[in-house]
Amino acid sequence: MYGFLIAIGVVLLLSVIWMVYRIQTLISVAKGSDKKIQTTSNKVNAALFVVFLVGTFVLMTWYSIKEFSNYQLPIASEHGVITDRLFWVTMAVTGFIFILTHILLFWFPYKYQYRTDRRASYYPDNNKLEVIWTLVPAVVLALLVISGWRAWTDITDPAPEGAHEIELLGYQFAWEIRYPGKDNILGDFDYRLINATNSRGVDFSDQNSRDDFPSQSVVIPKGEPVLFKIRARDVLHSVFAPHMRLKMDAVPGMPTRFWFVPTKTTAEMRAELGDEEFEYEIACTEVCGSGHFSMRRVITVVEPEEYRKWFSEQKTFVESNPSLVLDLPIEDKKLAETANQ
Repeated sequence: MYGFLIAIGVVLLLSVIWMVYRIQTLISVAKGSDKKIQTTSNKVNAALFVVFLVGTFVLMTWYSIKEFSNYQLPIASEHGVITDRLFWVTMAVTGFIFILTHILLFWFPYKYQYRTDRRASYYPDNNKLEVIWTLVPAVVLALLVISGWRAWTDITDPAPEGAHEIELLGYQFAWEIRYPGKDNILGDFDYRLINATNSRGVDFSDQNSRDDFPSQSVVIPKGEPVLFKIRARDVLHSVFAPHMRLKMDAVPGMPTRFWFVPTKTTAEMRAELGDEEFEYEIACTEVCGSGHFSMRRVITVVEPEEYRKWFSEQKTFVESNPSLVLDLPIEDKKLAETANQ
């Protein structure tokens, strides 16, 4: 933080010095000086361009190296490796162009500063150069976009067979979590069924809903595909799990999805970071209202055996609240009772 403030201070100081110098020059011209071409001014300004270029790049490099580790998160999912690789390839390409263009931008005023013994060349156009700097960026950007599109379609396509399905419902201001039962199929839902006892709008007339159960945290197994089925009950929210490199909007009326494979248990990540209080988490990254800050859920990654033990111990919605099926037709009540025996 201090390095950033120092860099800003240096930039502002140089800007003030340059402005004062230019104001003095303009005042002298306004007073009627017959020296319209300020040769010394050109040399000073040209030199300041080079000083500014070198100074800012030195500060930028120093600050980047100093703070780099503070902005890196370990990866805990398979696709996170691909996502990070795409990020750094993009940074390398755009960073190279950024540095090159700014070197030229600040070097040219120094190299081509005004001199009385030199005239500018007449160089109106160059068709070959125009074609090159149009085609090269187009090809590079196309490759970057296609690589990103392939990664995105992979993680938003249907999950592999046997993936663990989990529903995340966002509302102001919390997440509600629903798991399928032994059938590994989440039951239907309908927003018109939302009430005080059925906040998720689960359709309990659907047989697949009878063994669904809630959870206060997201528990998932290491090394096995997990599918998040995401929806919103009121406004736009966003599911963000940074260590999983997972971010997907929760949109009212438009369910979304995201599948991934976790690669490190919570215990393993705690050991890696040396932090016994570490927790994976889900946060909302849309400013969804005054209670936005409270939208947090813990993700616990465990070994597959531990996950199956935890899964088998959970109570279904109907077991916890039999009133959920009281309004169903008689035949549906019997099915519900049979499913939970």
